[in-house]
Amino acid sequence: MIAVGERLPSASLVKVTPNGPEAVDAQAYFAGRRVALFAVPGAFTPTCSAQHLPSFLTRGDELRAKGVDEIACTAVNDAFVLDAWSKQNDAGDVTMLADGNGQFAEALGLAGDSSKYGMGTRSRRYAMVVNDGVVEQLHVEEPGEFRVSSADHLLANMA
Repeated sequence: MIAVGERLPSASLVKVTPNGPEAVDAQAYFAGRRVALFAVPGAFTPTCSAQHLPSFLTRGDELRAKGVDEIACTAVNDAFVLDAWSKQNDAGDVTMLADGNGQFAEALGLAGDSSKYGMGTRSRRYAMVVNDGVVEQLHVEEPGEFRVSSADHLLANMA
């Protein structure tokens, strides 16, 4: 699993934009700025929709005041699903990064087996702060939990 102080690996993601999906390389995307990145097991899932995404929508201004340039969310979903989820939750302030094939989650060592829920391999739930491509904070949830990956927890751990 990736650790604090390590550089993000190269992996393909798809950014959801108003003009449609846009392919991005993770290393290039996170270079030169400070990003609060959180991962959800799946768009439209209960905890992700009711608690995880809303925590970043509610506390986004505070994260930006602490030096975060962007807030991004990733999930092992396709860009069209993440776009629909973003629109349903009025989450335009959060950049959606689709990891449709799970390549990013796998490269981070944060892929998880959600097959008992009929979801196959997904990303584990986590939040991190990435500063110029290097992990500054990392908070990974145990399966089935939502405690350390919220915006509240990130803020509490920021200097």
